[in-house]
Amino acid sequence: MNHQQINKIHNAANSGRLELIRLGIALLFIVGIVLYTAARGTTPSLMLIVASVIGAYMAMNIGANDVANNVGPAVGSKALTMGGALLIAGIFEAAGAIIAGGDVVATIRSGIIDPTLIPDKQTFIWIMLAALLAGALWLNVATAIGAPVSTTHSIVGAVLGAGVAAGGMGIADWAQVGTIAASWVISPLLGGIFAALFLYLIKRTITYQENMIAAAARMVPLLVGLMAWTFTTYLMLKGLNKIWKVDFTVAVGIGFAVGALVCAVLLPMIKARISEVQNTKQSVNNFFTIPLIFAAALLSFAHGANDVANAIGPLAAINDALMSSDGSLHDKASIPLWIMVIGAIGISLGLALYGPKVIRTVGSEITELDQMRAFCIALAATITVIVASQMGLPVSSTHIAVGGVFGVGFLREYLKANHARTIDEIKAHHPEDDQAAIDAFMLRFNKAGVNEKAVLLAELKTKAKQQLDPAHFSKMERKGLKKVYRQELVKRSQIMKIAAAWVVTVPISALLAAMLYFMLRGMLLTS
Repeated sequence: MNHQQINKIHNAANSGRLELIRLGIALLFIVGIVLYTAARGTTPSLMLIVASVIGAYMAMNIGANDVANNVGPAVGSKALTMGGALLIAGIFEAAGAIIAGGDVVATIRSGIIDPTLIPDKQTFIWIMLAALLAGALWLNVATAIGAPVSTTHSIVGAVLGAGVAAGGMGIADWAQVGTIAASWVISPLLGGIFAALFLYLIKRTITYQENMIAAAARMVPLLVGLMAWTFTTYLMLKGLNKIWKVDFTVAVGIGFAVGALVCAVLLPMIKARISEVQNTKQSVNNFFTIPLIFAAALLSFAHGANDVANAIGPLAAINDALMSSDGSLHDKASIPLWIMVIGAIGISLGLALYGPKVIRTVGSEITELDQMRAFCIALAATITVIVASQMGLPVSSTHIAVGGVFGVGFLREYLKANHARTIDEIKAHHPEDDQAAIDAFMLRFNKAGVNEKAVLLAELKTKAKQQLDPAHFSKMERKGLKKVYRQELVKRSQIMKIAAAWVVTVPISALLAAMLYFMLRGMLLTS
């Protein structure tokens, strides 16, 4: 056995040990939940203990999969290290869940089934248990293959499947199911369009300029101010909405004030640094690093406040049903602090133990990201949610973020192809033996700003039309004029994997939940 084979065995053993450590920590958390739930009160309910364990498992899977959308672009762009991202996201996810997670939750998520058609309290509990476990199992599978999916769609599909199993097809609101299916297209499309537009704006106003640093000094404060405006509005509408109710106009107004303040503070600070930095794209990228760190933190806070309900919502509903003395079902269930803490710790722990895989998928395995591209994705995510909410469009934050990654990748492909066609055209309009003239023109062309580039190309075409001698063009160069350059900067295999995971999330969660409902019902009725 040679040294290389020994190293492979050693690396495999290390990987196995790390996996066992992660599994052990997760199991300790589950055991702790069992002991704590059993110790609460004088007559602990076995059903509540089981529900608490499944809720904790669901919370860990949400942390492992969904949080990647908030920090993945920042990690992929190297604005944050993996460890830094896990720490920031873990703290702010837990803070968002506990501080702004709310004190009540809807017992039936998104009105997907009619609770009046559920025959009794016991059936309702079985539906919630089956839905919680089915949603968690599907998220576990999606995380294992590195596919970022919507946790909201997972739990909604699971509630749908268990509800239909219990009450028949008539229990479901199929119009609502249709809006969820529509979000598979609307969410990534809007996220991709907004992200691509912001990236193109940055390229036109900063990186395509001859003096990039001077252009950045003018534009970066405005862009970061825009981010502060949208993030403040987003936080008030989506992150703090359960503890501080404000209407859209007030949120936008406060957000604008914060954005203007941030812009006013940054403008002199960045201008003072112009002489200290080089006129390079990397120097421009560095201006976006700190805004990206704030973006990751604020997105995580808002996510913790909103999506913790996917884990502890069904658990709170089960607890409410078990505590109900008259056996009636309520539209809203109160969330005890201990249940909220289970959700908060579970999300943070799942992120720390199993989050890196999906974070790498979002951050680096779809397309190459730098700070500017990641900034555009984060900005697009918040604006898309705000715009779609006001228009009443169904959207998924997961699909928006991943759509934004695809959007910047496809824009890069288009711009690369367009640049290559321009180079071919420049070469084709020069004599084949005049390489020095081509090199001189290219040097001037690359240094020129956007408007000057257009003038240079127009002059080149005019001169070419005046020169009638075809001997100035080689056969190879004439072919180059017709050449279509395409460099794939977005991995097509990832598109297919992620799109397939999105499409099957609701059906698979529903099918799993229906099967689990019948299994639970059979076991508990015979016990």
